[in-house]
Amino acid sequence: MQKNQQSLNHQLFMKKALNQAQSAFRRDEVPVGAVIVDAKGLIIARAYNLVEASHSQTGHAELRAIAKAGKKIGDWRLEGCWMYVTLEPCAMCMNAIVLARFAGVVYGAESPLFGYQKVDKGAASWLYKKDTLAIIGGVCKKKSVELLQNFFKQKRERKE
Repeated sequence: MQKNQQSLNHQLFMKKALNQAQSAFRRDEVPVGAVIVDAKGLIIARAYNLVEASHSQTGHAELRAIAKAGKKIGDWRLEGCWMYVTLEPCAMCMNAIVLARFAGVVYGAESPLFGYQKVDKGAASWLYKKDTLAIIGGVCKKKSVELLQNFFKQKRERKE
């Protein structure tokens, strides 16, 4: 599929990513989920945050999904694929998305602290793929934000 092809059902795939985020929530991880869809519109990878369990920043949902997708198709190049993630990717994840040659990324909630647009204004991303990576924000934003807010509210209540 081309980056601007209308047949991608962004809300459907974002709901699948939200299911992954729920799995992270149940594991007491920041509830971020990711789904990768190939050029045929098939889900080839799903993942959720496991940063706490892995004791590593590389436990981000996006990086875990990229690794799974690459293993599944037998190639690190994910050309024609789309990433659906419930939270705006950080600079680390966005650069991995760019380097993997995705067609596009769709995210739900903005990340006011670590979102790639806040950290480096996306400058590093465009070094490799200027004007070739479609980025769509705000898909299923309300549900993504609610899930994150509920998670951090529970965290605060447990500390009291």
